[in-house]
Formats: sequence, structure tokens, C-alpha cells
Amino acid sequence: MQDYIEQRVLEISSYILETGATVRQVAKVFGVSKSTVHKDLTERLPYINRYIAREVKMILEKNKAERHIRGGEATRRKYLAREKKKD
Repeated sequence: MQDYIEQRVLEISSYILETGATVRQVAKVFGVSKSTVHKDLTERLPYINRYIAREVKMILEKNKAERHIRGGEATRRKYLAREKKKD
């Protein structure tokens, strides 16, 4: 693995551990695709540091479990904004 990739993996994992951010949020902050973030965290990180990989995996699973709630909240805000425009 090239050094810059390993460095990115460690930076991304550190960011997720500090903030609990979603894959989408991390991708935006680091300027990479969601696929890259996912691959870095699920395939590359375990080879670099298994302990950190386990911690990150727990956060990713938590975010995945809460995904439907965030989506529902976004839809709610969308329709509330539409109602305000009608008034």
C-alpha cells in the first residue's frame, strides 16, 4: 500500500473516531468518494491497525442503524419547507 493511501486511511479513521461522522460526511470533508471512504475503512484499515478498525466498525454500524431516522428527518424538513413557501 502506498504511503499517501495509508496516511489517508489513518486520517479518515481518526476523524470518524473523533466526530462519529457518516461515510457521506467524511467523503465530503476529505474530497474523496463514498466508495473510497468505505474501502479505506473496511478493507485497508484492518491491515494497518486492527484495534482502530474495530472501533471504526462500531461507529459505521451505528450510523447504518440510524440511517433510516436521518432520512425520515430530512424528508420531514423538506415538506415543512414546502409548506412554508405556500404560506
